Amino acid sequence: MNAPVDVSFFTRAAKPLTSYRKYWAARFGTAKFLPTSRAEMEALGWDSCDIILVTGDAYVDHPSFGMAVIGRVLEAQGFRVGIIAQPDWHSAEAFKALGKPNLFWGVTAGNMDSMINRYTADRKIRSDDAYTPGDIGGKRPDRAAIVYSQRCREAYKDVPIILGGIEGSLRRIAHYDYWSDKVRRSIVVDAKSDLLLYGNAERALVEIAHRLAAREPVQSITDVRGTAFVRRQDDETGRGWFEIDSTQVDEPGRVESHINPYMTTSEQAAGQGSTCAKEDGEKAATETIAAGALPASATGQSALKNEVNQAIRPLTFFPNPALYGKGSVKVPPRDRTVIRLPSYEQIKADPVLYAHANRVLHLETNPGNARALVQAHGEGTTARDVWITPPPIPLTTAEMDYVFDLPYARGPHPSYADENGRHDGATKIPAWEMIRFSINIMRGCFGGCTFCSITEHEGRIIQSRSEDSVIREIEDIRDKVEGFTGTISDLGGPTANMYRLGCKSPEIEAACRKPSCVYPGICQNLTTDHGPLIKIYKRGRALRGIKKILIGSGLRYDLAVKSPEYVKELVTHHVGGYLKIAPEHTEQGPLTKMMKPGIGSYDKFKTLFEKFSLEAGKKQFLIPYFIAAHPGTSDEDMMNLAIWLKKNGFRADQVQTFYPSPMATATAMYHSNKNPLRRITRDSETVDIVRGDKRRRLHKAFLRYHDANNWPLLREALKTMGRADLIGNGKHHLIPTFQPMTDGTYTSARRKNSTASVTPAVPVKGRMLTQHTGLPPRDNGSGKVPGKLARKPR
Repeated sequence: MNAPVDVSFFTRAAKPLTSYRKYWAARFGTAKFLPTSRAEMEALGWDSCDIILVTGDAYVDHPSFGMAVIGRVLEAQGFRVGIIAQPDWHSAEAFKALGKPNLFWGVTAGNMDSMINRYTADRKIRSDDAYTPGDIGGKRPDRAAIVYSQRCREAYKDVPIILGGIEGSLRRIAHYDYWSDKVRRSIVVDAKSDLLLYGNAERALVEIAHRLAAREPVQSITDVRGTAFVRRQDDETGRGWFEIDSTQVDEPGRVESHINPYMTTSEQAAGQGSTCAKEDGEKAATETIAAGALPASATGQSALKNEVNQAIRPLTFFPNPALYGKGSVKVPPRDRTVIRLPSYEQIKADPVLYAHANRVLHLETNPGNARALVQAHGEGTTARDVWITPPPIPLTTAEMDYVFDLPYARGPHPSYADENGRHDGATKIPAWEMIRFSINIMRGCFGGCTFCSITEHEGRIIQSRSEDSVIREIEDIRDKVEGFTGTISDLGGPTANMYRLGCKSPEIEAACRKPSCVYPGICQNLTTDHGPLIKIYKRGRALRGIKKILIGSGLRYDLAVKSPEYVKELVTHHVGGYLKIAPEHTEQGPLTKMMKPGIGSYDKFKTLFEKFSLEAGKKQFLIPYFIAAHPGTSDEDMMNLAIWLKKNGFRADQVQTFYPSPMATATAMYHSNKNPLRRITRDSETVDIVRGDKRRRLHKAFLRYHDANNWPLLREALKTMGRADLIGNGKHHLIPTFQPMTDGTYTSARRKNSTASVTPAVPVKGRMLTQHTGLPPRDNGSGKVPGKLARKPR
């Protein structure tokens, strides 16, 4: 079966990954695992590595781990690639373990931003790390990308450093940092890397590797898409660009300056680019009288008025000839245009300019029309410009197949195994365990949720694998992965059901600047045909040895309802007891700031879900997830959400509190109190921000209204809000009037996030359904027989 042909213009916009001539070291062949020690290098016959990758994650050779993907892609290009995983960063010694790389260092903090990995939304240190053997925290430093880059420079100072990963992507520009509560410089400046690659960087990295192998200086590589680098403002390589100010892209409104009290009104107006009509008129009259043009008599004032008014003329507007193909004025070419954002010093001092810069950055994210960005860091002799080239061209279906068909071992490096040679005991890596039997079928997301970083990293354009490639991977898991019992745990990606969805028109796709294709409603130019996805589901579950294919990725339910056939296939064959979806909230205030659909879309999907579950004779449940303390959320919004939860019989055990990740639009709201989804001015909409421990605890308490430890806080808040009617012992009340004795503990679905060591083993009669209790156990492929449902749901 042939793979469908890409119709997007991106297919023809970049050099294919497979078109490069392989580097000479390809003669060494393919390694079962990329070497992590000198002994492994010698076993492969290597005397050195061409490229050494440094990562904050344990080395798992699986296509869901970015460093494994990058390593295998570079290996397929003929380079000798070594990996240093979770090194001791206290000195440079651990970074010398594989010797000096011939071409460059590749540095990443790992699959997560190191600060998000290390700290909770309440800025508390996590004791666990899902990307570390044994789930042990503290195996990577804070701001790991910066620390690793410094140690690489110390180890071999003349070797180029190429920074990448999600930490680099989300910090490529001056950004608000939640943990220090201030605006930080671009990570390119702090890490002192030669280049930063943002997004899924296979295309950029392959080109850069071959150019460095051809002895091209890294300083001259400034024309690769999807990169950021530092350049002096007087550097000759920056000549020949058409620079425009970011205020011409999106006007942030007048920046008010401090007024000198000793200046006249006219001088103050002139300083702001305007005039004072009263003072200027008096001045003109005085000059006219002095010149003898008007008599200085009792009637002089009337004559003066008439004379001054004669100078007033109506404005006449003329069409711009450049817009009609006439005249000599032409719009500069976009590929040679750079937008100058407010400097780091300016946005650090002015939150409104920060929101403006964030808005402009998000307007320039479409690879089809995005322009380069530049932002100054420093002043005087220390001034440097951070240049950010346009986003990388997405991979075609053939290139996606090439990347995912590489010979991954699909497991952790043998050095992590226990005494029995296994990885499922004390040395288990939870992140690998979670994706061990899962398959990634696509990349990207056009949802544009403001709190999410997927779009900033992977882009809006959906990049899909071919059906044959996906089926081959299912068969590989079935035939080669130890412990497989017949259940594929996930067939998805950033979103479960965006496979092969995209714009109907290549021209519109290349020109569109909307941040979302599904908000405020589904774009009329977006294809919503789930047919290709249904076909993969059916073909996959029909394979010999495949008992079940589950869908573990988050589902975009507003798209799913456009295809009842898809919902039927999903509900009938691919739900293991419960299905997670994320309405995030029920109220329009926060939903408009999240760019999420209204709760009505959830109700439509719920109706279809229950209908097809009943037809299939299955007891299945939807698990909705919600966010507390998101920008734009009032106390009343959280109260109404709690009422909705109780009315619908949900008890949210796993509470998600808004986490301001770097560069996200919602983070710009959090820092600036402005809404970057609209034009930013000093008088524009102010967003309600949930700050302070007490208010954040209150919003979390509303989500956990059923927890007796939260009742005192909720009673106080409800009385203050004038909603004491919700306090009582009836079914229609939110919380009771009585207060049982509590120990102040909190039991979370995540054991290590709990403050209590004992949790109920089984649901008890009379308990309401919760997100993680009272539900039928989900078949995870372990071969264990799921237990019986303790109580029939109501």
